[in-house]
Amino acid sequence: MNPYVLAILLSSLGLGTTLTFASSHWLLAWMGLEINTLAIAPLMAQHHHPRAVEATTKYFLTQATAAAMILFASTTNAWMTGEWDINNLSNPLANTMFMAALALKIGLAPVHFWMPEVLQGLDLLTGLILSTWQKLAPFALIIQTAQNIDPLLLTLLGITSTLIGGWGGLNQTQLRKILAYSSIAHMGWMIIVIQYAPQLTMLALGTYIIMTSATFLTLKMSMTTKINTLATTWSKNPMLASTTALVLLSLGGLPPLTGFMPKLMILLELTKQDLPIMATTMALSVVISLYFYLWVCYAMTLTISPNTTNATTPWRTQTTQAPLPPALFITATLGLLPMTPTILMLTT
Repeated sequence: MNPYVLAILLSSLGLGTTLTFASSHWLLAWMGLEINTLAIAPLMAQHHHPRAVEATTKYFLTQATAAAMILFASTTNAWMTGEWDINNLSNPLANTMFMAALALKIGLAPVHFWMPEVLQGLDLLTGLILSTWQKLAPFALIIQTAQNIDPLLLTLLGITSTLIGGWGGLNQTQLRKILAYSSIAHMGWMIIVIQYAPQLTMLALGTYIIMTSATFLTLKMSMTTKINTLATTWSKNPMLASTTALVLLSLGGLPPLTGFMPKLMILLELTKQDLPIMATTMALSVVISLYFYLWVCYAMTLTISPNTTNATTPWRTQTTQAPLPPALFITATLGLLPMTPTILMLTT
């Protein structure tokens, strides 16, 4: 892609997110979301592969539907209340429609079906942008309006997302689909606690972005997109294979890695709110997700490559990716758990 065009598209991504962050008017927030969608569409279709074009089309139609729902919900709320202020979302119909639209935008279950298919058709760097940056603007709107949304709806969305995110990844052979279901599960953890402690949602979102960035960048360095080619990673770069396995376990929330921190604090908050059944359900859903992370780690570190592999053997291929960003994200993914007492003190 032309570097000038790429700079314009990336600047538009930043502009759209910043516009949504800074807006207090519904139309301005909607405009920021639309700029985000239109900016990422050329990045998704840049390879002109049929799967990339199909993924771009699915993503555009889904996001356009969600944007239309947001516009209709904000218009309904303005009609009922006479105001366009984001914080004045008091109409129950507009509340429900608005939350459904944002759930569709970030891929919460049960409106998650587009997420694995779209992510599967993208390259790893564009998939990284879709899984991390594109979540920021909708989450900013959810956090601003969470106190006005029905708590039962938020609870159902959260529990459904964590369970489907775990079950959906069990039988997958494509790493991008596994990461898509991982994203759905993590979104559920963030939504479940947003009505009680929004600061924990921000913490979970930050650690999710760090861990997902580390995962995508390490997979790009090893040039691996399928589980059946993971067995060649150990022969190529044993150190990279070891760190990738640890990053995946951190993504699953296994102590003593960073991914354990937000899950522990969310479970503590749910227990503090006298919700033991919900906390138990969320904790058990982690076991389902952890199973397919362990499966991927097993395929990477404890198996050898078959003699007849369907993929091109990438042993002698040199990556052009800079090693510094993966190193920084991997270090943060593996070593931030000792910060837990400090963060607990700041969030209480």
